[in-house]
Amino acid sequence: MTYPKKIDLHMHTVISDGTDTPSEIIEKVKEKGIELFSVTDHDAVKSSALVKQLLKKGDPAFVPGVEFSCKDSEGRYHILGYNYDIDAKPITQLVNTGHNYRIEKLRKRLDFLESEFSFTFGKQDIDALFSLDNPGKPHIGNIMVKYGYAKTKEDAINNYINRFHSKNEYVKPDDAIKSILLSNGIPVLAHPVYGRGDELILGEDLVYRIKKLISFGLMGVEAFYSGFTSKLQNEVLSLAEEYNLLVTAGSDYHGKNKMVTLGDTNLNSEENYPQSLKRFIDMVYNKK
Repeated sequence: MTYPKKIDLHMHTVISDGTDTPSEIIEKVKEKGIELFSVTDHDAVKSSALVKQLLKKGDPAFVPGVEFSCKDSEGRYHILGYNYDIDAKPITQLVNTGHNYRIEKLRKRLDFLESEFSFTFGKQDIDALFSLDNPGKPHIGNIMVKYGYAKTKEDAINNYINRFHSKNEYVKPDDAIKSILLSNGIPVLAHPVYGRGDELILGEDLVYRIKKLISFGLMGVEAFYSGFTSKLQNEVLSLAEEYNLLVTAGSDYHGKNKMVTLGDTNLNSEENYPQSLKRFIDMVYNKK
């Protein structure tokens, strides 16, 4: 089999917290020469459905994707789902659950900004926020800049929005993995060494986390990632080999909302693809 020379299986559109539309993503994927890609918006499958509709004959190969923002009593996890059946009830139901959690979190954040800093916004802007598929910190930050409450979106997030702490509801990692499997998809742990913010999870803690997720049905890990050093990458690759996990590669591109280049996965050449990545690609291509 001839494997794609360039892949990127982790990117976001305006449907979550990216700045590119699905059609813009497709054009940029083609410009970068990416031959296999996936759109993995947070708690959303809408973008994958739109991309599938927009693709034309001869365009790069596409894998439906999603990224569930998860949390349990032991920490946070980002669970990627690939090649699932887009209309499958288990995954669409969990997407709706995740969306409802995000809406409630948005409501609490806005209440906090008003009560702590007297930041208020016009009805039209508030309605626009609540109409988004997956409103998050960048969306609030942009409106704060518009009203002059912060100099930049980063200023808004770091100095105001992140000061809000509350017990919010999150999708559980076992529920995310289960819903992906029941939708004929492949559950993968995104950027495994990263927890919340700059938190690094290494050594025995990482092993424990991966083994726990494997017990839920985890099938793979994202070993090639824009934010990984070679040391971190090798640690994840070693664990993938030890536990017979599939491997994926992604940039985590967010357009203007994140300083990451589309296609930057630290995966240098198809000649160096590990068997664990080739197995993932084989599974995706065999389902098409």
